[in-house]
Amino acid sequence: MTILNETYRLSTGVVIPKLGLGTWFIDDGQAAGAVRAAVQIGYRNIDTAQAYGNERGVGEGVRTSGVSREELFVSTKLAAEIKDYDQALAAIDGSLDTLGLDRIDLMLIHSPQPWDDFRGGDYAQGNREAWRALEDAHKTGKIRSIGVSNFQQHDLENILQGATVVPHVNQLLVHAGNTPTELLAYCESKEILVEAYSPIAHGAILKNAEVQAMAQKYGVTVPQLCIRYTLQLGAVSLPKTANPEHMRSNADVDFEISGDDMNVLRDLRDVDYGEHSAFPVYSGK
Repeated sequence: MTILNETYRLSTGVVIPKLGLGTWFIDDGQAAGAVRAAVQIGYRNIDTAQAYGNERGVGEGVRTSGVSREELFVSTKLAAEIKDYDQALAAIDGSLDTLGLDRIDLMLIHSPQPWDDFRGGDYAQGNREAWRALEDAHKTGKIRSIGVSNFQQHDLENILQGATVVPHVNQLLVHAGNTPTELLAYCESKEILVEAYSPIAHGAILKNAEVQAMAQKYGVTVPQLCIRYTLQLGAVSLPKTANPEHMRSNADVDFEISGDDMNVLRDLRDVDYGEHSAFPVYSGK
């Protein structure tokens, strides 16, 4: 499972493991155990968010993992509803308290709009205020790297207008069947590392016959193919699971997808997310 030892390096010198554990929908009571299991398997990148409601459990898992804090990369996200400098500063401290950690390795603005108005009103100024708070927390060392999530190019351009720090990361919905090629290229041009969340499309991609056939050709599972795809795009891959066996399988991706097959997966369009389709990001709003 060599992928667990592979990393990307930000312009700041901060190192991010290429494969991480996503914790969306993992209950706070289960989170500590899931984190400990992942760390025991070899994961060193753990992703959470204020909105997930499991920062307490994730922090407990980090602190009780048996691995030194310096070896672990912990990310969280500022709630999408916070578009004010003072509230953002308070929420950053709140995450540190809830996690029980003295620093956060990466903190993101979870979304350019509140979830109840996703792709709705004008929050440009609020995003700049939230970003200023992240920059200040970064300067003081509370956060080692800062970024955004679900930001399109115009959202990033708004931040960059007055930023003193270019976002280090943009965490996006990226998977075989949903590849935002132009946005990925824009992020690369700005040296913004992309993190791919839901690389297995909440499991919906498991039913895709074309992807099934390709996975069979490589002798791997569909989730392994999908995770490898996002890694070969140059992204951090963040599959979510609380199941240790799935964690092990997700990390067993030491194979190479051919250029032709990468093009097939890049051009594939499959965005049926089943029960999750009502969530704004997945509904296409």
